[in-house]
Amino acid sequence: MKIRGTIEFKSPDAPEIARTVSSALAPDNLSSMRTDVREDVAVVHFSTEKITSLIATVDDFLMNAKIAEDVEKQI
Repeated sequence: MKIRGTIEFKSPDAPEIARTVSSALAPDNLSSMRTDVREDVAVVHFSTEKITSLIATVDDFLMNAKIAEDVEKQI
């Protein structure tokens, strides 16, 4: 059974942040992940066989997204 999840990052005041953060994280994306960026939103799609794998992947992704966001704010 496939387990799927989606996370949307919306930034109507700063669309560049959504693009920059998703671009920074793209090299770490697993084959079971896909990121789409449109105007003011970055959408990340996750797919896995086990719920524990999905939780771990989303947790890692969100930690990296927070770091990328913090770096973006500093520069």
